[in-house]
Amino acid sequence: MSSLKNSEMLAYSNMHIPVLLHESITALDLHEGEIIVDGTFGGGGHSKAILENLKNKCTLVCVDLDEEAKERFEKSFANTPAIFVQDNYKNAKQILEKASVEKVNKVLLDIGTSSFQLDHDTRGFSFLSDAPLKMTLSNAGSHTGFNAYDIVNEWSESSIADIIFYYGEEPFARKIAKTIVSSRAIKPIVSSKDLAEVIASSIKRKGRLHPATKTFQALRIAVNDELVVLKEALSAWWQELAPKGRLAVISFHSLEDRIVKQWMNNLTDDKRVITKKPIIPTEKEIKENPRSRSAKLRIIEKP
Repeated sequence: MSSLKNSEMLAYSNMHIPVLLHESITALDLHEGEIIVDGTFGGGGHSKAILENLKNKCTLVCVDLDEEAKERFEKSFANTPAIFVQDNYKNAKQILEKASVEKVNKVLLDIGTSSFQLDHDTRGFSFLSDAPLKMTLSNAGSHTGFNAYDIVNEWSESSIADIIFYYGEEPFARKIAKTIVSSRAIKPIVSSKDLAEVIASSIKRKGRLHPATKTFQALRIAVNDELVVLKEALSAWWQELAPKGRLAVISFHSLEDRIVKQWMNNLTDDKRVITKKPIIPTEKEIKENPRSRSAKLRIIEKP
């Protein structure tokens, strides 16, 4: 097995900067001829690194629910042994059936919103954009049947507050929910910019964290049922892993990391948790890519 050098890692960072790239590729312990799944393709940075690491001598299944991710794959992964499956990453068995493969050797799940979704926002993921307030991971909508516009403009104040408090861990959740309800009574909140302005008018926060950060996170999680999906995905991919296979998960906030940690620790006695403590970005990576600052990588190997 080889590992990527810093100069090689930079080759994948022209538009999308993969988080914990060197650490995740090394920890997966890749070998030629393996079947590998990138369950959250996003910008394709980790997928490109996997193919480079193995000199294309592998089968790589790239998964994403986003139609735009499929377009990026088709432009960048021609003439490679990679297969794209458009699906929710929790549907492990169906994904492998679509890819015509059986058991897999390695699975990487990079949980969260990709840089493409934030920087080229068309669905209201970012409080810095002015996009329709959807926050669905697919243009077709979410399996939950609702989007961020529905929550903000139609749900009760108490329900909105609960979502912001639980999923966003936002101490000012009640105040934000009250302001949202007051604002929508005047006119609907239709875009990410509208919502960000409503939240900013409600609370003032010192430091680098934008006042809307936690609320946007909470709404996105609720719209896509992300915590339940994560739990289902962990169990589903564990079932599809071959013996000695590895599952690596990169999470970006405490709720996700808690789920991954507890799931790994609650497996049977013959579990092999590779990371007793999560691997976190170096100071250098955080400086080069501030979005990586909250990332945590955990890996487990199947007996």
